[in-house]
Amino acid sequence: MKARVIQKKPESWKVEGHSDTIDDPITDCLAMLSKIFGQPVSKTAIRAGLPLENNRLSVSLSARAAARAGLSSRVLARPLKEISRLELPCILLLKPNRACILTDIDHQAGTITILLPETGMGKETVAIEEMKALYTGYSIFAHPLFDRVRDSAKPKKPRHRNWFWGKILDSWRIYRDVLVASFLINVLGLATPFFILNVYDRVIPNNAFETLWVLSVGIGIVYLFSLLMQGLRGYFVDLAGQKASITMSSELFEKTLGMKMSSRPESVGSFTNKIQQFDSIRDFITSLSITALVDLPFVVLGLLAIWYISGSVVIIHMVAIVVLIVYSILIYKPLKTSIEKSYQASSQKSAVLVESINGLENLKMLGAESKVQHDWEESVSHISRWGARSRFLSTSVNHVSTFVQSSCVVGVVIAGVYAISSGNLSQGGLIAVVILTRQAIAPMTQFVSLAARFHRAHTAYRTLKDLMKMDVERPAEASFLHRSSMRGELEFKNVSFKYQDQSIQALKEISFKIEAGEHVGLIGSIGSGKSTLGKILLGLYEPDNGIVTVDGTDIRQIDPTDLRHFIGCVPQDITLFRGTVRDNITLGHPDIDDEMIIRAADLSGVTGFIKNHAQGFDMQVGEQGRNLSGGQRQTIALARAMLLDPPIMILDEPSSSMDARTENTMCKKLQPILKNRTLVLVTHRASLLTLVDRIVVLDNGMIRADGPKENIMEALKNGQLTL
Repeated sequence: MKARVIQKKPESWKVEGHSDTIDDPITDCLAMLSKIFGQPVSKTAIRAGLPLENNRLSVSLSARAAARAGLSSRVLARPLKEISRLELPCILLLKPNRACILTDIDHQAGTITILLPETGMGKETVAIEEMKALYTGYSIFAHPLFDRVRDSAKPKKPRHRNWFWGKILDSWRIYRDVLVASFLINVLGLATPFFILNVYDRVIPNNAFETLWVLSVGIGIVYLFSLLMQGLRGYFVDLAGQKASITMSSELFEKTLGMKMSSRPESVGSFTNKIQQFDSIRDFITSLSITALVDLPFVVLGLLAIWYISGSVVIIHMVAIVVLIVYSILIYKPLKTSIEKSYQASSQKSAVLVESINGLENLKMLGAESKVQHDWEESVSHISRWGARSRFLSTSVNHVSTFVQSSCVVGVVIAGVYAISSGNLSQGGLIAVVILTRQAIAPMTQFVSLAARFHRAHTAYRTLKDLMKMDVERPAEASFLHRSSMRGELEFKNVSFKYQDQSIQALKEISFKIEAGEHVGLIGSIGSGKSTLGKILLGLYEPDNGIVTVDGTDIRQIDPTDLRHFIGCVPQDITLFRGTVRDNITLGHPDIDDEMIIRAADLSGVTGFIKNHAQGFDMQVGEQGRNLSGGQRQTIALARAMLLDPPIMILDEPSSSMDARTENTMCKKLQPILKNRTLVLVTHRASLLTLVDRIVVLDNGMIRADGPKENIMEALKNGQLTL
């Protein structure tokens, strides 16, 4: 495979690379609309976390993106001549893959006023006839969400749609049609027994062959129509289920990505298993389970038909239904318990699997294979035991249902014979009642047979319901401040913080200020709180007490995606993803200019190890970067942090895995680049302190010393200060 080489372009106009150069017309228009409506949102915040197509916002994603901007939107086909001023402003979708904002339309003058994303907020007046050649016929109409309007006199609590029932109700029209189709299917199902009734009681005794053919043609037409209804019902159930499944699954994963770090589960494997439980819900809402539930009310229709033909014989059917209901109640609790226990064991098994694979090297080095093998087999044993119990109970439901239905038929025949002998029922009527027995009992037996599937879906629902209640970084009702730029002034004011489920505070009443462009080093012993300060500054965690400000603004008022856009960070624990070196450097910014990639690679030291590799920037890093050394992974992380040329840099042990030569080269390249940028450096290496002018010493979550680098280093040297 031939390597893809990034080549420097010849000198032309010098344009500084920036994420705002991304060509994304719909995002640009939504950002402009948010300004027009008085609640500006950055393009970074609008796009964050959405499944972009070719790094662009698609029309199908416009409603989700608009909600990020506090707007409710719909895509409608609307000719220009039918657009009213009351609907403005709106977004016009143009050819080829362009868009603009329509702010005014004058039908008498034949002109429109538009805002083009390429020119910012500058207005242009264009003839309607001229615009028709570019207009696709589709527009995005948007308006501020009601719950985002702040009314100080009557503050309103925002309405949150249920993550499950809200999606189901979105397809209420489809389910209405399913209900109508089920009604018709069940009504048409009465045709067969009444056909048999008339043949035995009227056709055969009178040799009425013409009547026989008329009835036969009629029943044939009924069967064809019933077949059509059954096909349509199945299609609509599947359509509604797929629609709900896709939207619920997307919202579930978006919730997972957007959750606060304080809500992060302790076990990744267990959490993964909980997410996978959504399959039980999807199987339930997209299968014949829904059809069985819809058919259940029509049991009454079958009983009424039996009563009409045979009178008191219907009591036998009612007794059979009661028996099925009683049995389903009896097994409810043990079946529910076995399914829940099975899920718990499955979560434990997933946790063991994920931890073992991620730490396989350490397990081998420590000789700990026996322990994890024991944990695995114990989990499998629990799953097998509880799974066998739930399968036994589920199977027993089918067996009992078959037994009850067969016994009901026998009982009907016995009672029918006595009714015939007393002249209260004909032979044709008996046959019709036997046929109707299935129609009356079958929906109930199907419903009872669904007990296991229902319990699995319900258990999954309760698990995911708790997950969907987790706190997220960007709640729908939040109204963040939009920052188009940052100078880099940072301040911690009486900040205290404790990690979840920890009794000891990681930070205690921390207060210090970093001026814009200042370079500050954080040093201290292990567990002193150095890395925690960086995580709080990035908005990954919120302080329990106190505030953190950037340029005088509390970071909790700034959209987290905007905040992180202006901060380049090299974390202590570096994570790379399967793909190429280029993919990992441009993670989150796949369409960034090649010049910016080369610049970041040169400054970080990535170029040093890829220049001699045949694939260059297309070199595969492997899962979690396993194909690279620790130092190489750090250079990629540093390139990521420098890619967007941010005004604030947080470097947490950026050279801990580098050799002295690579570290020295990195420092020399960083010194001119860090000029006029705010730097927060966490390190144990004295060699890196050449990058800073001031040092803050931390110990047990408190500041022990803060001052110019020379003074702190002298105090450490003389023993006046210890780490």
